[in-house]
Amino acid sequence: MHGIRLKMLAQFAGLAIAAFAIVSPQPLRAESLGDALVGAYRNSALLEQNRALLRAADEGVAFEVGKLRPVLSYALRHQRTDTSGAVAHSNTASLSASMLLWDFGATELGIEAQKESVLATRQALVDVEQIVLSNAVNAFISVRTAAELVLVRQNNVRLITEQLRAANDRFEVGEITRTDVALAEARLAQARSNLVAAEGDLSVARELYKVAVGRYPGNLQAPPSPPSTASTLEEAKAIAVRTHPAIKQAQHAVRAAELAADAAETGIMPNLSASATLSRDIPNGLNTSSLSLTFGGPIYSGGQISSTYRRLVAQTESSRAQLRTAVLSVEQAVANAWFGIEVANARIEASDRQIRASTVAFRGVQEEATLGARTTLDVLNAEQDLLDARTNRINAEAESVRAVYTLLSAMGLLTVDHLRLGIPTYDPAAYYDSVKNAPVLSERGARLDRILGRIGSN
Repeated sequence: MHGIRLKMLAQFAGLAIAAFAIVSPQPLRAESLGDALVGAYRNSALLEQNRALLRAADEGVAFEVGKLRPVLSYALRHQRTDTSGAVAHSNTASLSASMLLWDFGATELGIEAQKESVLATRQALVDVEQIVLSNAVNAFISVRTAAELVLVRQNNVRLITEQLRAANDRFEVGEITRTDVALAEARLAQARSNLVAAEGDLSVARELYKVAVGRYPGNLQAPPSPPSTASTLEEAKAIAVRTHPAIKQAQHAVRAAELAADAAETGIMPNLSASATLSRDIPNGLNTSSLSLTFGGPIYSGGQISSTYRRLVAQTESSRAQLRTAVLSVEQAVANAWFGIEVANARIEASDRQIRASTVAFRGVQEEATLGARTTLDVLNAEQDLLDARTNRINAEAESVRAVYTLLSAMGLLTVDHLRLGIPTYDPAAYYDSVKNAPVLSERGARLDRILGRIGSN
């Protein structure tokens, strides 16, 4: 019996050492959370999609600017005329130009509205960046947590296997009944089932990591100390209201809607345009030229202009309401994340106390069992309590890290620049600068696309 007791205590010591190894820092060659964030930023198809949407918004400004430019066109016409059997052919080449001179500021308002849309789309891109990085954090933590739980379950299987062997030895000498052996066998089967489930969770987490980061995880380091956020909840909310991209996006959307409504209000006003035409009758060598100024505007349009203006005013009101909703949502998200950190930290502290108490209880039950004062079931239950305590500690620590990065995201600070990941980032203004003046051929834009392609492939 003394030998059996020593064996079980040795096994328990091995379990404690293995559990310590789980939470110890991984080797230097392991992948860090920063590596995962960099991989997610570089490999995200979602970011590429929204960068393309931003470039499309940039072209909206160029399109509006183009309305103030001259429009040149040409026409080649061949005409066949049959008069009482006499057939005549004529060929005419013409070149025409037209230009809007004044429209009471409608086009300028349209340009400003498109610029606000560009700024809103840039903020949407920042919000997408936060989503991508948040997914990478969750994937990293999920893999780490699942791997730790697999190790805990493996140690649990080994420990119960030793307990089953000890139970068989005690049964052979008549110290316990067959029921005690069966209880140990049932608990071992359950432990193996839990191990299989934990290994399945790890496989699922690895696939999630591949989607979020762009590759399967290697040996992951323990997360570094979480970045600083704010001293108080109110400070965190204030920072979020100032910096969160969803709020900034809504602010630019309100301004764009206001400008669009102002532009629609000028729809009833007249406009001034100029046009010039030069044509040549090729067979006869006759040249014709004309120059005209046109001043005019709508008198009656069936209510379309007024309806358009009212619709845009309603959309402006909707945008203002969306801005208020965005502020409330961001403040709520900040509060939820803030309290999530407090709850997770409290769970960690409680789990530590639970581990200490469960360890003492487990050792005591083991000692009493060797003296015949405890049953095999008592030992198994005490071991299960210790296992649950360790599992709770792992999950609580994972939730604590998640909550910190969730708070950063809620504050609008979960970006490559704020985290100082030290990698080249997408410049949202570069493409805009190349097309904002509506060039006919954007060679700079083409070069920019090639540069961005090389950055994205690194």
